[in-house]
Amino acid sequence: MQIGITAMGAYLPALRVDRKAIAREYSWSGLGMPRGGFRALAGWDEDSLTMAVEAARGLVRTAPESLRIASTSAYYTERSQSAIALDALALPRTVRTVDFGNSRRAATTAMLDALLGTGDQIVVASEKRLTQAGSAAQLAYGDGAAAVRIGEGGGARLAGFASVTHDLVDRYASQDHPTPYAYEERFVRDVAVAELIVPAIRDACEEAGIEPGHLTHVAVAEPVGGTWAAAARQLKVAAPNHCQSVSDAAGDLGTAMPLYGLGLALAAAAVGDYVLVVGFGSGVDALVFEVTGEVEGVAGFAEVLTQGFRLTSPTRFLNLSGALSLDWGMRAEFQQKSQATVLERVGRDTIGFIGGRDSGGNVQFPKSAYPVNPALSEPEVLEDVRLADLEAKIVSITADRLNFTPDPPFDFGLVQFDNGARVLMEMVDRPEQGFAVGDRVRMRLRIKSQNRELGTRTYFWKAAPRARPTLGDA
Repeated sequence: MQIGITAMGAYLPALRVDRKAIAREYSWSGLGMPRGGFRALAGWDEDSLTMAVEAARGLVRTAPESLRIASTSAYYTERSQSAIALDALALPRTVRTVDFGNSRRAATTAMLDALLGTGDQIVVASEKRLTQAGSAAQLAYGDGAAAVRIGEGGGARLAGFASVTHDLVDRYASQDHPTPYAYEERFVRDVAVAELIVPAIRDACEEAGIEPGHLTHVAVAEPVGGTWAAAARQLKVAAPNHCQSVSDAAGDLGTAMPLYGLGLALAAAAVGDYVLVVGFGSGVDALVFEVTGEVEGVAGFAEVLTQGFRLTSPTRFLNLSGALSLDWGMRAEFQQKSQATVLERVGRDTIGFIGGRDSGGNVQFPKSAYPVNPALSEPEVLEDVRLADLEAKIVSITADRLNFTPDPPFDFGLVQFDNGARVLMEMVDRPEQGFAVGDRVRMRLRIKSQNRELGTRTYFWKAAPRARPTLGDA
């Protein structure tokens, strides 16, 4: 049976920066930056790993043969993101894992490799990139993730592809310059269109047996604005570029950009349509898909773009994006260290949020040798119960401004799952009116603690509102 795309998933942070409000704050400087739409902004406790898990969690009802994560902003440079995600998603340790990086087209390269292989595979792309205050990238970039599951059948089959490797330095980031350094846009656009994008699309369409003009939807991750418009004129393609919708509503998602645009394109396409996705960075990947049926999950991509909380505070934006270091006082000096022995003993149950059910049917977290059920007095092996995928309701809630958090207030309280388990948890994605007893919540993987001195983070699940409000127009 033919290999194709069977399902997709997407995740964007709840906060959306109103570009107009922030650009107005910079107006005295005369610096050029985007002034319309929104920029998706990760919370202090979100990174490329947590967002990758959120994007992929809907695709793991059964275990794949491999899990591939693409990102240029992984926190660890020597610790595999996909290996941590494997435990967070509670997947078997026999699933093969691979990390891709160092290029914005890492996700399309990983997806193409998966499509050319055999078996059932998941590819996830996720980004939370540093930017320099005042740069155009600060408002043009966005944080977010998208995932694709590839296997037998599916609603989109690979009809043709082409790849070109070309060390065109349109922008770069390095150990000595961790924020992006961008080169002159006209030079980048002219070379990218003539040497990479147009030839690759022509070759991919030729392999698919179609003319470029037969493409009905495209998802082209542009290196600079106007690239697709220039390429489309040469190719005589009238199809809309769905990555532009992502850029307007959430920003340039880096490696996740082509996958997110592909999800929107597949949702808009009909059976028999041809859809193009292009990943750009140190070359180009062009993949042409023939839509043969429904792809699970793509219908929700557009909705995710329209939901969240509008952010108009410049200082909160700078604080959360890492461009402004605030003095939080002595309460912020507390440092936690994750011990390898603890991670080895209980780390998989912790990041997987796996509790246990005793012989009396009571569910507890964490698991223990002796059940907490007072009716039981002998050691038991508890049955695994994954709490990460279950909803709960708030039983008690406190909004604390004394306990340190980089984005106060610190909301915490007791939540009760429908199976009876009660866990003291942090709350995130605070609604405007705050949390209340009785609110239904869902679980989100977040950073639990970070030790900047030792360069390490711990992860755990936090309770978030079950639904997000509609964002409205910027």
